[in-house]
Amino acid sequence: MAAISIRHLGKIYPGDVKVIEDLNLEIEDKEFIILVGPSGCGKSTTLRMIAGLEEITSGEMYIGDRLVNDVAPKDRDIAMVFQNYALYPHMTVYKNMAFGLTLRKVDKDEIDRKVHEAAKVLDIEHLLNRKPKALSGGQRQRVALGRAMVRNPAVFLLDEPLSNLDAKLRTQMRSEIIKLHKHLQTTFVYVTHDQTEAMTMGDRIVVMKDGFIQQVDTPQNLYTSPCNLFVAGFIGSPQMNLIEATLEKKGDGYLVSFGNYHIPVPQGKIDGAKQDVAQFVGKTVVLGVRPEDFHSEGVFLEMSPESCVDVNIDLAELMGAEVYLYGECSGNKLIVRAPARVQAETGSVMKLAIDLNKMHLFDKESERIIFN
Repeated sequence: MAAISIRHLGKIYPGDVKVIEDLNLEIEDKEFIILVGPSGCGKSTTLRMIAGLEEITSGEMYIGDRLVNDVAPKDRDIAMVFQNYALYPHMTVYKNMAFGLTLRKVDKDEIDRKVHEAAKVLDIEHLLNRKPKALSGGQRQRVALGRAMVRNPAVFLLDEPLSNLDAKLRTQMRSEIIKLHKHLQTTFVYVTHDQTEAMTMGDRIVVMKDGFIQQVDTPQNLYTSPCNLFVAGFIGSPQMNLIEATLEKKGDGYLVSFGNYHIPVPQGKIDGAKQDVAQFVGKTVVLGVRPEDFHSEGVFLEMSPESCVDVNIDLAELMGAEVYLYGECSGNKLIVRAPARVQAETGSVMKLAIDLNKMHLFDKESERIIFN
């Protein structure tokens, strides 16, 4: 069993610098979990405390059923892959991969079997006699993964392992690591600040900010049901449009008003709200609309004229199959994701309809979700 249980974890550096405060997290056996957040949020520190490379100030850390607070890193049955690969430059790929097993005085035949097995899975058998300086970034990363694999650890810890690679190679290595996780059937804990990596790789994502966990959920749920403004703005590329507005009551229904626009709230949103909507009437709220939930053509414009807004287009950025439109509406900067066929000239005004069933509303004061 390689489940990880983190209970009331705290980390304070000298000078009373609190990096992590009361962090609780349960990671299931064989799960691929991602820690994501902006620089300085505490994700790498959390990973290093799991590894035993950082001393725990308070709380408890369990790997399986064993309390590991005072267990040395080498005795935790974990393997860590770093951002900079940390390969020995004077050793061949084979010796780099075998090094940990050699230190443990594992039988030579067993070492040879494990190194070749890992090299075959990672498609680096033909590189075993080369030294790191003769390898590309992607090949070095595979060697680093292979060195961790041969130890057959219960837990893999990966600290921003792809950040030194170019965009194309990053995409390729993402799929390689996902395949590796399926092949090895072990627990993966992966740290990144790149939310695209997080969305495409993890079974669950832990979103962190200032040493606190904001939300733990599947990628899909984080995207469709963010619990607060930070998660809504952080997850998604381009990020969610956030528009300051006022909530108004009209008859039996509600309107979200900004500028000259009064956007009706579907009854289904009210019925499924996380908080009592009535308490926010007359207060400043934040309307959240994903870039793809603005529509410039078709049924939305015809069927829901009350959800239409006029957007002044500042820039159209063609991305191949789609176009990103950057504009402004009633003082609010907006990003719209539209099909490439949509024609929009800089300086023009476009009528766009908001998909009311996809709108989000947040309390500006507490930043918590009112409804998704």
